[in-house]
Amino acid sequence: MSPSHQLPKNYDIEEVERRWQSTWRDEDNYFNPDSEKPRFIIDTPPPYPTGNFHIGNALNWCYIDFIARYKRMRGYNVMFPQGWDCHGLPTEVKVEETYGITKNDVPREKFREMCRDLTIGNIEKMRTTMRRLGFSTDWSHEYITMLPEYYRKTQASFLKMLKAGDIYQSEHPVNFCTRCETAIAFAEVNYAPRTTKLNYFDFDGIEIATTRPELLAACVAVAVHPGDERYRGQKGKRLTVPIFGHQVPVIEDAVVDPAFGSGAVMICTFGDKTDVYWWKQHGLELRKAVDRKGIMTATAAPYTGMTSEACRKAILADMEKAGVLKRQEELEQRVGTCWRCKTPIEILSERQWFVKVHQDQILEQARKISWTPEHMFIRMENWANSMEWDWCISRQRIFATPIPVWFCSACGEMVLPAAEDLPIDPTVDKPKTPCPKCGASEFVGEKDVLDTWMDSSISVLHVTGWDGSDAKPPLFPAQIRPQGHDIIRTWAFYTILRANALAGGHPWDEILVNGMVLGIDGFKMSKSRNNIISPEEIVVQHGADALRQWGAGGAATGSDIMFNWNDVVAASRFQTKLWNIFRFVTGHLESGAGAAAPVTELTDRWLLVRLSETVAEVTAAMESYQFDRALRAIREFAWNTLADDYIEIAKGRLYAEDASRASACSALATTMDVLCRLLAPIIPHFAEECYHNLTGKSVHTEAWPEFAYADDEAKRHGDLLVKTVAELRRYKHDKGMALNAPLGHVTIYAPEPVDDAGDAGRALNADAHWSAGTPRLEEVVDGVDFNMAIIGPSLRKQARGFMEAVQALPPELLKNPPATVTVDGAEIPVPAGSFAPKVAYRVAGEEVDVLTLGDVIVTIGHQS
Repeated sequence: MSPSHQLPKNYDIEEVERRWQSTWRDEDNYFNPDSEKPRFIIDTPPPYPTGNFHIGNALNWCYIDFIARYKRMRGYNVMFPQGWDCHGLPTEVKVEETYGITKNDVPREKFREMCRDLTIGNIEKMRTTMRRLGFSTDWSHEYITMLPEYYRKTQASFLKMLKAGDIYQSEHPVNFCTRCETAIAFAEVNYAPRTTKLNYFDFDGIEIATTRPELLAACVAVAVHPGDERYRGQKGKRLTVPIFGHQVPVIEDAVVDPAFGSGAVMICTFGDKTDVYWWKQHGLELRKAVDRKGIMTATAAPYTGMTSEACRKAILADMEKAGVLKRQEELEQRVGTCWRCKTPIEILSERQWFVKVHQDQILEQARKISWTPEHMFIRMENWANSMEWDWCISRQRIFATPIPVWFCSACGEMVLPAAEDLPIDPTVDKPKTPCPKCGASEFVGEKDVLDTWMDSSISVLHVTGWDGSDAKPPLFPAQIRPQGHDIIRTWAFYTILRANALAGGHPWDEILVNGMVLGIDGFKMSKSRNNIISPEEIVVQHGADALRQWGAGGAATGSDIMFNWNDVVAASRFQTKLWNIFRFVTGHLESGAGAAAPVTELTDRWLLVRLSETVAEVTAAMESYQFDRALRAIREFAWNTLADDYIEIAKGRLYAEDASRASACSALATTMDVLCRLLAPIIPHFAEECYHNLTGKSVHTEAWPEFAYADDEAKRHGDLLVKTVAELRRYKHDKGMALNAPLGHVTIYAPEPVDDAGDAGRALNADAHWSAGTPRLEEVVDGVDFNMAIIGPSLRKQARGFMEAVQALPPELLKNPPATVTVDGAEIPVPAGSFAPKVAYRVAGEEVDVLTLGDVIVTIGHQS
């Protein structure tokens, strides 16, 4: 143990955290495949390597690290891997911005190399932040999805699902971002409010209302509700499309809302999902008016080559000129946008690759998983039940996992690589054998690449040891998946789908869903709101442990958490308080009896009872991932029970030179040992500093405390002692006395005898004694209290004479007032409640003050 005089008075956050981070070894956190301990594998989120490990990441990883450190202390063989989900559009856009190019200005492989170089640099920046936050990551299980050893498995998973019939290629309407020039899945569509115009125009005699006149060239039918009397007899009639002149049929469908617009709807391929439904349901023609770049096609002549926005304006102008446009109304609507660039999506019919979505199977596996919080399962269930289309997995980009497929130039046969030849790039590599169908040797490689979720959705298979074969991963399933609620419909959904398809089971035993971090203004952090706080900014000012406390205590798991600097400051102050407690305790332990001495005295036994209760509470909270509850219990024990109650009561004995001092030292040594271990998962640097000074060992190699101490008498008597001392301190305060001022003779009458080893007397600077009896109180009337609020209005000029008459009454009549008193020779009534006797108490002739605390009576002798 370090002598307290060698411990600095102030806790130097920067120095302590940097020192321990440079001392800790990565190897201490490695998963041991040969261990006989029960395993605990965490399927951690692989963040996108932007170079900025933002505060939302920090919150998520705080939760993961709390779990990993706690489980190691509970004797588990923990795998806390770190992955990086590298592929995707943001990196392509950043490269284009950095080098002032477009992806088509350089060879495909050169562009990929530029993306990889940027990504490696960003990963290194994020690693630095993660280490500074004290995360106990298993860096031996780091994976990077853009590297061949990982995307080989992505390609293997594609081929396995393709051969099983779960992946197929088809011409099908898909959500398409014309800014990103790629298809996107439904899970990647966000919805934003906007105000637009609802345009009413004459459609060959029927009034139509539309928000998208630019799709008029793609109109393939007009639909009305079968019960709408306005359009009775119109079914089957052919109408001429204004401006463009082609003819379309009138159809009836119950999905049409007669109350919207004119009740007649033009069906375009494709304006929205309902258009797709009608197109399929009624076998309608396909007309493509918008291309992949959002430009009007030849179908839209004479508007060919215009953007859709320019086309809208031009068509409305031409409609107005032709007298077709009748009126316009403002309309509030929610528009589907690309989750990356916020561009409104188009629904285009394209040949794409799809994964079949088997909702029933996905939900069957999802129900086998324990969800924390439980209500997050509802989000998964609602999303699965709302899926109308299969998952579109092909993307028209470059920096992504290549789709490992060729097509024979002669006969069009699909040709697949052998598993042992993976990974491959079909735009560079060639098949090793001729076409199995026609024997030709010329092939066209698939240029589309895979959705990045195809990489990340096999993270659990990767970390549980999957080699890409038909064999189930040896460590499958993982024990837990921690993630944000914003990616339930993507990462969680897709992982469950893929784990079921590839390993025939549920991917994890548990899923822990955390909320989002909101700015100090209560809104989601964003550059546009200027409410972003970086983890580095917090750490520079208050240290990693304060940020970790904010993460633990800021909200219940699953709830959004608002960042507030006051919470971080409070966390830092708590560490200062703890450090002061630690210095005080170690100062007494170094000069006192050995920590192994028996705990004999009431206050010390009471402390251990409270410590035992705290261990039980914190353990239960950590087991159920209620980190806010765990931190609250630790804080309440350390600040209130230990510092404010125990130390203030027992410190007189710590300075004494009697045998009872060893009991206090032993209780404190146990308490500090246990408290450091309780703190270790949440504030690892602080706990390590204290524990090392206390024991010379690392707290992170110690077991979680299983401290249990039951002593009903100590709990009962100790609670009474603490309550009594607190009330007598309040009594001193109310009397204007200093807390260390002598109090005189104090007797505490309790229902049963209490032996506090003199702690109450020392804490109160009083001659304090406990008695199991009841005091023989002699009640003495010592003056009168008058109620002027009654006397003044009732008696007016007679008030003074009334009070003099009352003061002259004997004590018996002051206690039991007469009906009248004599004032100036006249009898006047005594108003009810007009006075009360002042009562003093004596015990054995000594005047005392009396406090009543439930069934406890305290007498305080007056100082002479």
